Amino acid sequence: MSTTALGLALGWPRPVLLVEADPTGASAVASGYLRGQVEPPNAMTDLVNAHFDDRLRETLAQVSIDLPQSQARVVPGAKSHDQARSLLALWDPLLAVLRSLEETGQDVIVDAGRLGLYGWPEPLVYGADLMLLVTRTELPTLAAAVSWGNTLREKFEQAGAAASLGLLLVGEKEPYTAREITRVLQLPTVAKVMWDPVSAAVISEGQDVPKATLRERATGCGHWADRPLNRSLRSTRSAITGAIRANEERLAATAGGPA
Repeated sequence: MSTTALGLALGWPRPVLLVEADPTGASAVASGYLRGQVEPPNAMTDLVNAHFDDRLRETLAQVSIDLPQSQARVVPGAKSHDQARSLLALWDPLLAVLRSLEETGQDVIVDAGRLGLYGWPEPLVYGADLMLLVTRTELPTLAAAVSWGNTLREKFEQAGAAASLGLLLVGEKEPYTAREITRVLQLPTVAKVMWDPVSAAVISEGQDVPKATLRERATGCGHWADRPLNRSLRSTRSAITGAIRANEERLAATAGGPA
């Protein structure tokens, strides 16, 4: 999930803020993609303190880190799982601040980590314009996703926001298809990301971009941008922005309808 969130952020068409909201501790971006060469600030603790001092928005900008060669910045996650308790008071006010970034032309991607952990960013999940449950397509992962699929669907339906919930599949047809998974989880598949471990390691671990094989060179598909993961990330970005736009238009039409 963290690899997918970062991959989306790195090529996002507008300025975007990636928030590492996993309460388990450590920044996947700082230790992986940035190879531990950047000492991340104690962002979450700083944001908790800023909330009580009414400085949350300005502090958010101060604790975010530029991601090279992109329009993205990242707010590093908690440095320790011991911070999870303090995060419970942060998520609601942070949601309001993140929503206000729309005024500046900035989008937000939240990496919520594993759902349901102590201190998880529940308000950010249920307050999202689009919430995507990310899952692999093999049976053990899908079995674990069924319960959360039911919970999320019920919560979003109760809020009248069922259209803001969907699936993001990683490695479709390995072995199950989007149609099969949608039928089981009863959630629409919004986007699919290719299973491409070699390219994923560049994003998740900061490894060097792989050299093209002779076959890739011969077919003209050896460029980094043409790797399966990157092609699918481009289509996923389009699918996400399209789904959000459709939801906004639907809400506008409903608000403008007869009372």
